[in-house]
Amino acid sequence: METILKNNMTASPSILSDDAKADFSNPAYQAFWILRAGFIVAPILAGADKFLGLLVNWDQYLPSVVNNMLGGYGHQLMYAVGAIEIVAGIGILLKPKVFAYVVAAWLLLIIVNLLLIPGYYDVALRDLGLALGALALGRLSERYS
Repeated sequence: METILKNNMTASPSILSDDAKADFSNPAYQAFWILRAGFIVAPILAGADKFLGLLVNWDQYLPSVVNNMLGGYGHQLMYAVGAIEIVAGIGILLKPKVFAYVVAAWLLLIIVNLLLIPGYYDVALRDLGLALGALALGRLSERYS
């Protein structure tokens, strides 16, 4: 038993150092950078488009009940949403270990919002996949950032 423990203790550091290699030949490191790049670019572009309106009319993703609660100022809320998304993308750039979880939580809030609008369940399902990707980035950031 003592020999098994000793062998496992000596094997662990070398396994960890090989796995944590910060080079692009490591598939886990590649996955970290793919996710990180995606979660930098996508939120910044989506956030900027809340102000520009080039990609889509973002107001359609706001349930009427929320717009009514805001006294008809739902469009102005979308500007705040855009600013938050831009900050989230910059946060992933600077501190992915923290902001990956912020983005995952933000995506879960978006899913709840979308479930309040009939006909957008497919978009909610897509955002669930994005939230899972953000969680994976958070886990990989524990090792690579």
